[in-house]
Amino acid sequence: MGVAEAVSLADRAYAAIRDRLVMLEIRPGDPLNDDRLAAELGAGRTPVREALKRLEGDRLVVAYPRRGTFATAVDITDLAHLSEVRLTLEPLAARSAARAAGTTDRAALAVLGEEIATLDPAGDPKELLRADVEVHRALYRATGNPHLEDVCVRLDNLATRIWVLFLDRLPALPGHVHEHADLLRAVVAGEEDKAAELALAHVQGFERAIRALL
Repeated sequence: MGVAEAVSLADRAYAAIRDRLVMLEIRPGDPLNDDRLAAELGAGRTPVREALKRLEGDRLVVAYPRRGTFATAVDITDLAHLSEVRLTLEPLAARSAARAAGTTDRAALAVLGEEIATLDPAGDPKELLRADVEVHRALYRATGNPHLEDVCVRLDNLATRIWVLFLDRLPALPGHVHEHADLLRAVVAGEEDKAAELALAHVQGFERAIRALL
């Protein structure tokens, strides 16, 4: 196996395990077994171990000597800390994407906006939330700034875990996801101020919705 292939396997393992952790399909506190994950993902133990190291840096797993690796708890007290940073970075990312996105990215965001607008509000809440995650990651990618993208993805992953925890008590979730259609249109049109304003309102709405349940 070449170096590039090994990296690709590690990347695929990382993405697959990350998304299971984000959607709480691997529950907080659950152990992560190298062999079991390798078998489930059709990967070797080495790519899985590399993925788990990266996920520890993302604060999605924690490793204890001689005990193993476990999914981190979802700490609701983190909400204020996450919101404090995201209130600055989400508008920055939206503004940056509106300014810097290339033709290909704008076309992809336009299609994604149309798909978001037609999502069934009565559909599976987890699928709606997956769509929310997809929008965020597409926007971050469109900034063309890998450092901003990396930080925003990590923060959004942690925020999404809080969403999932309250998923059955969030009747406003469909509206929260559908509002991304306007945000994407603003980005595609290059409307920097409007995109930043909508992104800010989105994060504020997230915090209000969760706090209302606490």
